Amino acid sequence: MPTADDIRLDMVGTAHPDPTSSSGWLRLSNRTKGPPTLSNILDQIVADKRIEVERQKAALPFEEVMAMASNAPPPRDFKLAATADSSGAIKLIAEIKRKSPSAGLIREPFEPADIALVYQKAGAAAISVLTDEQYFGGRLEYIKEVRDVVDLPVLRKDFVVDRYQIAQARAAHADAILLIAEVLSPKTIYEFANVAGELGLAVLVEAHSEVNLKAVLNAMGTPLPDNVLIGINNRDLTIQQTDIDTTARLAKLLPPSTVLVSESGIHTRDDVVAVQQAGANAILVGEAILAASDMAAKMRELLGTDR
Repeated sequence: MPTADDIRLDMVGTAHPDPTSSSGWLRLSNRTKGPPTLSNILDQIVADKRIEVERQKAALPFEEVMAMASNAPPPRDFKLAATADSSGAIKLIAEIKRKSPSAGLIREPFEPADIALVYQKAGAAAISVLTDEQYFGGRLEYIKEVRDVVDLPVLRKDFVVDRYQIAQARAAHADAILLIAEVLSPKTIYEFANVAGELGLAVLVEAHSEVNLKAVLNAMGTPLPDNVLIGINNRDLTIQQTDIDTTARLAKLLPPSTVLVSESGIHTRDDVVAVQQAGANAILVGEAILAASDMAAKMRELLGTDR
């Protein structure tokens, strides 16, 4: 388990597993030097995000954001939406993002509300909205734009490094947030999940490596908190490489009744079947849909409803 000193790393640098340390966690905030490349992009994003959040806090104090959060409409049940029902059909969390560091520009013109309407009509169970502007072309305002035109729960997908962003997400009308195990220490994820739960937010806790997933599960205990889902990211965010077999490898570590979401690298119906057989209740897909000439047709292909 990480110590209090390890948790302080979350305020000054990215936490990464280090098997040589007593707690297993090490700050690598100085790893990124020079212009960002795909081999150091995660560190650069997180470093820039910390600066961005400090500027936001100076412009709009935490207390005011909390007041806005308390006046937001009741949250929709994101976890339920991602949970497989009696039909056994996998659920689709369809993502809205303009660009990414690995893919570049994905869709233009880009109208989040219009995309959301297509998603809902084509069978999405929930929607993920990228709100990072610098690297993904997102905006916090897109959450409300999307949520106002659909009945689906909306996930704020961003690099959360401060509890300020959790309140900010609820104030923006989000129903769920993402917490990344490659960014935050296990104890901080547990603490942030509790903060989110107090605000009525579901939490998608994402991990890519076995060591990070085990550490998060150990910190959270069994059963997992009621508002928590586990996401297995098939993409290694530090080098932006994807291996869809990651879901099958890591799913074996999860306790029974975990709501599992497979993320990244899902492009075909065969990919969907593979992660579902590995235990995924839901898939989170963005690029494959957004890059398609017919987004609705691509969604039906992935869900197997085009037959």
